Amino acid sequence: MAALRLAFMGTSFFATPTLRALAEAGHDIAAVYTQPPRLAGRGMKPRPSPVHDAALELGLEVRTPDSLKDTETQAAFTALGLDLCVVVAYGLILPAAVLDAPRLGCVNLHPSLLPRWRGPAPIQRAIEAGDRETGVAVIRMEEGVDSGPILFCERFPISSDATSGLLHNSLAMAGARAVTATLNGLAEGRITATPQSEAGLCHAAKIAPGEEMLDWRRPAVELERLIRAFSPRPGARFPLAGETVKVLAAELGEGQGRPGELLSGDSLTVACGDGALRLTRVQRPGRAAVEGAAFLRGARVAPGSLLA
Repeated sequence: MAALRLAFMGTSFFATPTLRALAEAGHDIAAVYTQPPRLAGRGMKPRPSPVHDAALELGLEVRTPDSLKDTETQAAFTALGLDLCVVVAYGLILPAAVLDAPRLGCVNLHPSLLPRWRGPAPIQRAIEAGDRETGVAVIRMEEGVDSGPILFCERFPISSDATSGLLHNSLAMAGARAVTATLNGLAEGRITATPQSEAGLCHAAKIAPGEEMLDWRRPAVELERLIRAFSPRPGARFPLAGETVKVLAAELGEGQGRPGELLSGDSLTVACGDGALRLTRVQRPGRAAVEGAAFLRGARVAPGSLLA
């Protein structure tokens, strides 16, 4: 395999397996771009991104511009003399001057089977929609969002109990393999880009405030998927006695009643618009997560009560 001179752009944990895989493969990583440290923790001290930490462990140069739009930052990027730029969960827009600078352009790893689920929340939206499979796609970047031609893709099943957290981690590892395979193919000149079809195009919209609140009028099967899609973040929730209770896990239950009605005093089973949902693990603010039955004993909620 011919080694390529690369820049890597990424910020979140999802990008770190790919960065490590490229370093292990022997590519010349000239610089790692990541978003600047953010204030976090009780002391609100600057905290580097996961990619920043990984790059330092690997002994790589780290650059943290607030934007790639100014000419000085673009000139410094161009001066690297790159074959390729690899972008994974970076979070900043790449202007044309950056996209065009590397000899082979820029490639991006996206956690969906494009063109399905273009946008910022593809993992959550795939689970929420009840998709049975997803995957990772490596695309050649252009100025449109997630619209570039596909260089490589790998399919990945979505199990019936998958949460976005578990699927995120699995796809991060699959993505590292996909990017490595793509770079091998590009270096050897044996990859052909395939334009994305407009058939099946759908948008993975950013999760909006309020979407995490459970609407008991919806079918139980939809709410069960939503709970898995929003686990661990932002976490599905419902209001009760002035508190907002987080639902960490649930399964389809038995019984019927008014939407939001507690159906059982032994298990936290709630009637929905169609069917019922058994909340198996929940968490009150400032408390440890507990099983549904333990929650009922502590909350003193009687059957027939409305959880709303």
